[in-house]
Amino acid sequence: MKRLYVYALAILIVGLLLGLGAEIFLMQSTPTYSSDVYVGVDAAFQGVQNIEALVNEVKSYTNFFVIGSNTITYNMSQLNQVCQYLNDSGLYFTPFMHTNPEAFNQTQWILQARQTWGNRFWGLFPYDEAGGAQIDRARSSVENGNISLMLVQKANNYTDAANQFASNLSSDLAEFKFNGVPLMTSDYALHEFDYRAGYNVVLAEFGYNLSKTIQVDLCRGAATMHHANWGVIITWTYTKPPYLENENQLYDDMVSAYQNGAKYIIVFDSDLNYTQNVLDNHQLDAMTRFWNYIHTHPKEKNTVQGKVAFVLPPDYGYGFRGPNDTIWGLWGPDNLSANIWNNVTNLVEQYKQNLDIVYEDNLQCSVTNYSKLIFWNGTET
Repeated sequence: MKRLYVYALAILIVGLLLGLGAEIFLMQSTPTYSSDVYVGVDAAFQGVQNIEALVNEVKSYTNFFVIGSNTITYNMSQLNQVCQYLNDSGLYFTPFMHTNPEAFNQTQWILQARQTWGNRFWGLFPYDEAGGAQIDRARSSVENGNISLMLVQKANNYTDAANQFASNLSSDLAEFKFNGVPLMTSDYALHEFDYRAGYNVVLAEFGYNLSKTIQVDLCRGAATMHHANWGVIITWTYTKPPYLENENQLYDDMVSAYQNGAKYIIVFDSDLNYTQNVLDNHQLDAMTRFWNYIHTHPKEKNTVQGKVAFVLPPDYGYGFRGPNDTIWGLWGPDNLSANIWNNVTNLVEQYKQNLDIVYEDNLQCSVTNYSKLIFWNGTET
């Protein structure tokens, strides 16, 4: 009887050891998902039911949602309904907001949102493309009038323009900056100065025939210097249907953003009139494939960080869409523009994903791990 007891005990111990060994093996051999990566959709179209239908579609392969329609975000009842639906669906969310005196008390709503939905209410997306509007001297027709979206109308020099841009944008953001609520925006130019104005996250834009590599270099470089987070938003390739790139290009761009270290990877979904979604089943399948990809490719083992930095002159608000792009939207190319453009395009070819673009005036107040700094004037360290 004792012998049977000993045999049983031995079998139990062996089984426990085998089970423990298997668990350790699985822990070591199975990649873990990087839970701090946010993947989602910016739904910039109307209709609460339409938004809820999209949420039902994407909630199994996303974890983040931008409520991008002012029609909803200016209507407290609709906004609360959508936020509650997103919360119940297990998604983090952020509403796109502008200052609107005719809307409800947005400050009070923000306080209540954090109390109601906790950290599922990620923060706010106030304004977008402030840098792009500045570079392109953008103007908007409102009630048959022509209102400028440029934050800086005139400046004495580049530093004056930079200071005005950051100060004016910071003032616009003031009503949204309180109680530690993070702020996000998207932009295709002047990412550095968006951070200076007070944004916590800037999304580089993949679209409009822009260089995606240079977008990453500018946005990741700015985030690195400000010790902040950054991301990518994949937006329109075309200004008419089908608007977005095809499913294979979409998947490749999402993987590229992830490998380059983006913490936020968002897909913009709306038509030209902001009335309906444009993501089709093929593109949604690509997003599903990407969700599966990040579950099997841990970010900490697959992320490329910028190793080399190209250093721009202080406050050089150049658009980086070619050698003749504007500077701050106020001046044409100067005697540095062509050389800087050629240097950047050559360095992109040489260093591929390992290049960041930063500003010289930031080097005095930030510590980085770049192995090489290549300055605009030809010097290297």
